[in-house]
Amino acid sequence: MTVTYSSKVANATFFGFHRLLLKWKGSIYKLLYREFIVFATLYTAISVLYRFFLTGSQKRFFEKLSIYCDKYAEQIPVTFVLGFYVTLVVNRWWNQFVNLPWPDRLMFLISSCVQGRDEYGRLIRRTLMRYVNLTSLLIFRSVSTAVYKRFPTMDHVVG
Repeated sequence: MTVTYSSKVANATFFGFHRLLLKWKGSIYKLLYREFIVFATLYTAISVLYRFFLTGSQKRFFEKLSIYCDKYAEQIPVTFVLGFYVTLVVNRWWNQFVNLPWPDRLMFLISSCVQGRDEYGRLIRRTLMRYVNLTSLLIFRSVSTAVYKRFPTMDHVVG
């Protein structure tokens, strides 16, 4: 996901972090807060019902029902699902890493295609590589907060 508010991320303070999470378009909190509220409400209702309104025999029946449900919940292969999820996350990260624009690959291509051992050929290759480095810097500056802190304005990029 492209972060369009990277300047706010770069300037975020420790106590302003919660405001930053509310601005996050892909936030896990924004995705799951409804389900969490429903879960917390149902859990509280069942807990209050169990502790204050059930008799002793009803509590034992509820405990037996809980043990029965727990026995069948163990049959779900949670380790398999977790392994599948981790595999997806690692593959996504690896694909992002592989697709990063590495300047050295383009440098090899430029050095093989731009011919000439004279000063003019060297200047063309050097100028093209400067453009490639500038492009990489601008891309990384829009994504990475560390690069944005190092080059906050275009004057810093030029310098």
